[in-house]
Amino acid sequence: MIEAVPSIDEDTPTSSDDASSEPALSERDAAVLDFEKQWWKYAGAKEQAVRELFDLSATQYYQVLNTLIDSPAALEAEPMLVKRLRRMRATRQRERTQRRSQV
Repeated sequence: MIEAVPSIDEDTPTSSDDASSEPALSERDAAVLDFEKQWWKYAGAKEQAVRELFDLSATQYYQVLNTLIDSPAALEAEPMLVKRLRRMRATRQRERTQRRSQV
């Protein structure tokens, strides 16, 4: 016996619409994004807060952050923040490249 294939309508999620196909943000990743929403007057204050909240060195924190902002789940959760952080990273990379080429 052949079963009928249900029709796909707008209410039926497709594989690309299925939220379970994308890994969700971990609790730490969500906390990092929330932390990045804050504005810091002094760089030292942020590094101290990173150490206290996440028990990471500044280098480790920025490695986690850079990996996180490349994540589709992070972009979905905080699109404006992630796009701003990506722009800032790209600007810093361009500036480093320009400085190296001038030497």
